Amino acid sequence: MKILNLPNTLTLARIVLIPVLCILYYIGFPGWNYWAAAIFIIASLTDLFDGMAARKMGLVSNFGKFMDPIADKLLVMASLLIIQEWRNMPSYINIVLIGREFIISGFRQVAADRGVVIAAGKTGKWKTAVQMTGISIIFLDNILFNLIGIPMGEILLYASVVLSIISCVEYIKNNINVIKE
Repeated sequence: MKILNLPNTLTLARIVLIPVLCILYYIGFPGWNYWAAAIFIIASLTDLFDGMAARKMGLVSNFGKFMDPIADKLLVMASLLIIQEWRNMPSYINIVLIGREFIISGFRQVAADRGVVIAAGKTGKWKTAVQMTGISIIFLDNILFNLIGIPMGEILLYASVVLSIISCVEYIKNNINVIKE
């Protein structure tokens, strides 16, 4: 199987878009955040389609299994760090969200070393969806929600913090046997 099949190319495209997102912010031309929103949304959609394509086309690969979650984390972490600086977001949001990713990654690594694959749980998937929606809305300046005075992007990021904590606790509880020994 070729490494550069459609699903893996989508995953790599997500990684390539991350520096573009960062450059847009640091150059700071007017409307950069709308371009960042478009790039973030496109990159997020590649996450949805790469897995579906891999399963449907019979192209599930070790490269994809390894790189897909890394691409997801890099995209979200880069975006959160940009938002923290741009919007003066409290750092504890990133500490919780990024800390959870390190914990889960550690569990997955130990499990992989023992030949066990740990699938993502439903709460973790909800966390990702809420987080990506919140990031998109913030990059779009809460455009529709500002009209009614609701900081929806920020609300969704706080919700993703709660979901991160819940999913992390569930993950540890459901997989504690992996690190016992």
